[in-house]
Amino acid sequence: MSWDEAVARIVATTSDAGRYRAPRDLASGTPHTKIAATGRDVINFASNDYLGLSQHPALRRAAIAAIACNGTGSGSARLIAGSRPTHSQLERRLAQWRCADAAILFSTGYTANLGAISTFGRHASAVLSDELNHASIIDGCRLSQSPTTVYRHCDITGLDSQLAAVGPQALVVSDTVFSMDGDIAPIHDLAAVCARHQALLILDDAHMVFGEHLTGELDCPALRVGTLSKAAGGIGGYVCGPAAYIEVLVNQARPYIFTTAGTPAATAAAIAAIDILEGSEGSQLKATLRSNIDQVRPGHPSPIIPIILGDEDRAVAVSSELQKMGILVPAIRPPTVAPGTSRLRLTVSAAHSPADMSQLLSALDAAGVDAT
Repeated sequence: MSWDEAVARIVATTSDAGRYRAPRDLASGTPHTKIAATGRDVINFASNDYLGLSQHPALRRAAIAAIACNGTGSGSARLIAGSRPTHSQLERRLAQWRCADAAILFSTGYTANLGAISTFGRHASAVLSDELNHASIIDGCRLSQSPTTVYRHCDITGLDSQLAAVGPQALVVSDTVFSMDGDIAPIHDLAAVCARHQALLILDDAHMVFGEHLTGELDCPALRVGTLSKAAGGIGGYVCGPAAYIEVLVNQARPYIFTTAGTPAATAAAIAAIDILEGSEGSQLKATLRSNIDQVRPGHPSPIIPIILGDEDRAVAVSSELQKMGILVPAIRPPTVAPGTSRLRLTVSAAHSPADMSQLLSALDAAGVDAT
């Protein structure tokens, strides 16, 4: 079989399974936008821009000023000639913000997970990963080339037994907020069991917005991975932790060593975002987001609200029906989620107005969907 024939077969198989996908261009990054191909007006309930900071004037100004000073690119990896004062400044701000000794920047949250897990996984007796962890965590485990065990979702008792079996110097990795269900990992229980078995804990805080009860000191050695592309409204990733652990990443993490440094614009925008997040405006944005979430599902712990429909065809059909009513909510189906758990993945933002929320609730009701 030729490569052309093989590729045609892959495309046909994907299409026949009803899983062929393509990017959908949106006219803007605001909640009120258009689908570029059709010109249809929609309210975007699919974005991870949880606080609406991607459109904030302060971030725009910081990015433009950084371009004026340093240009559009860094030109090289950090260890060669690509590091700028704004990169180091952001790392210091991140460490301060996350109450850590030190921080290291990566180009994305995805590569931050690849770097942290593959680097420390190479030195681990085994890697243990929650069964609902994000793809970037799964890929980091694979790159570590260490024996990897998947433990049942948030099952501390099972993890305890598995750690006892592999012995000390294991690595445990978990999302803090799980990206498809929006539920929260038992952070302090994970830290306690890791301390008992002398394991390192890596936590991916990518989707964490309401993090006050999830931060602070843990009982075991821990690294916190984060992204600047969601609540912070920009692009980039980072790892925070003890200074010596960050030094290991600087010297051994291949996604850091062999990747061009992030743009000055993105880095400066991230500093502006942290300034907002640490201030009164950040608190107000979180309060607005909390109120919007509660209108859909009271008390839900994150902006990610899954509406499980089960059947793939139904999920796609309901998503299409909502889009006709001006509501953009994607259908999520295998292989992203397990068979039989196809869903609408609804994400709420502080940028959604009361009118937006009313329109969403009316559309869900008209589509016969119970989101509570």
